[in-house]
Amino acid sequence: MTLMTSTARPFLNRRLAQFGTTIFAEMSALATSTGAINLGQGFPDTDGPEEIREAAVRALRDGRGNQYPPGPGVPELRTAITAHQRRRYGLSFDPDTEVLVTAGATEAIAASLLALLEPGDEVIALEPYYDSYAACIAMAGATRVPVTLRPDPEGARFRLDLDELRGAVTDRTRLLLINTPHNPTGTVLTRAELTAIAELAVERDLLVVTDEVYEHLVFDDAEHVPPATLPGMRERTVTIGSAGKTFSFTGWKVGWITAPRELVAAVRSAKQFLTYVASGPFQYAVAEALRLPDAYFDGFRADMRAKRELLAAGLADAGFGVFVPTGTYFITADIRPLGQTDGVAFCRALPERAGVVAIPNAVFYDHRDAGAPFVRFAFCKRTEVLTDAAERLRKAYAR
Repeated sequence: MTLMTSTARPFLNRRLAQFGTTIFAEMSALATSTGAINLGQGFPDTDGPEEIREAAVRALRDGRGNQYPPGPGVPELRTAITAHQRRRYGLSFDPDTEVLVTAGATEAIAASLLALLEPGDEVIALEPYYDSYAACIAMAGATRVPVTLRPDPEGARFRLDLDELRGAVTDRTRLLLINTPHNPTGTVLTRAELTAIAELAVERDLLVVTDEVYEHLVFDDAEHVPPATLPGMRERTVTIGSAGKTFSFTGWKVGWITAPRELVAAVRSAKQFLTYVASGPFQYAVAEALRLPDAYFDGFRADMRAKRELLAAGLADAGFGVFVPTGTYFITADIRPLGQTDGVAFCRALPERAGVVAIPNAVFYDHRDAGAPFVRFAFCKRTEVLTDAAERLRKAYAR
């Protein structure tokens, strides 16, 4: 029997029909079918610290978190999050009312946008953007207004045009959605850029949601500046963090928000109808992870910086234009020096030609032409894997 609605309309609503299957699913399937090295999806190919994994095992054995944890998150984790924010950035939050644990950063984004937006509100997002931003804005019935980060070949980074940002704000603008360090470009917004964003948010009385999941992956002379630390911003900012990227346990899905109690209460109202609670035993382990000494974070960053250098050099040797990132674990490469202009077609052909998988940046843009010649590679893999991938790319493309 075929089930049909009375009007024979598609089952998927119009807000989500535009998105289809994510590019990550398509590229990961290509990696599997061709045996290619998957530098597309951003997950490590090794586990994080052994003592943190054992902390999760210990929680399971001790019966902590095997049943529903508290809705806001276990107290140990909420306390650890507030201690982390205070130690790193001088931000003080009440662990009982100003912290909410979520099922990864993706749920934190979804719950924040569903809670804080009304249909018809406008949300300014920096493109290229993490793909869930667009879907969550659509589910909230709001309108996405992209402001494009543009490549600066002289500085080898992507830059925000502050005049373009200011010009995008209208009377319907409700919220700024900021991501720094930025995925996929690897750009870390400067203190001057973030100060200008803060001044605009205060002037126009805008809410700000900041995705800071790569806060501990900042390289060279770049500095991670949480927008909530800037004048007038703490009371209007929802800050999103996550354990997955910092501790290399992406499958645990432990994220969080910190914000004033009124904003946390609003986001929790939406979150309770999404997962309700999640990741019980892992919350206890992440609480211990956040208390690791600075040597862990410094070593993690140094390891990723070395891997960045390895892959960046390999891409350059193969003939790509390379934007060396100052944050995250992604490199954006320009395919135009290879005589290519269509990143989507390039990435679909890449597994067969070179035995490597990448992600076309164009899928993260509303203005797809702006992202057409760029592709993203992840360097959060073992050194031998990156060396192999770099050699495959060199053989396929170097002249």
